[in-house]
Amino acid sequence: MVNTLILTVGLPRSGKSFWSRQTGLPTVNPDSIRLALHGQEFCPSAEPMVWAVARLMVKSLFLAGHPVVILDATNLTPRRRDEWLSKDWTCEYVGFTTPMEVCLERAHATGKPNLCPVIRRMAKDQEWPMVAHVINPAFMGRIDSLNRYPRFWPTPGMPVA
Repeated sequence: MVNTLILTVGLPRSGKSFWSRQTGLPTVNPDSIRLALHGQEFCPSAEPMVWAVARLMVKSLFLAGHPVVILDATNLTPRRRDEWLSKDWTCEYVGFTTPMEVCLERAHATGKPNLCPVIRRMAKDQEWPMVAHVINPAFMGRIDSLNRYPRFWPTPGMPVA
């Protein structure tokens, strides 16, 4: 069986982590790694370590026998997504097209207004993956049979190859 890494794609506070938890699949979350490493939401000098740990966690979950792993991160640019391409797994994308305004409201409602400038910047820089690069039908059927796959991909407004 081919291992599959699901990359969430969406703004902060768009629902990626909520969805990831609902799947019951093993999930690697860089925000949690940051808190475990240095107890802060973000520390620029620690980012290389955060992503090295995330990659090791993904690899170790596959080695432990999990055929599907979620990387719960924004993954909003091709450069960020391409860093996860590997001969050891295939990559699939799950997009969260929650409007920026809703993400900003959620940031305020959860006591994280410091995320608002980050959300605005990421919204300007985001580049969605082409739908043709998303969700291989065999994979989708395997996850659908577990009732764990979101029913909203692709969403209206997503680019089509």
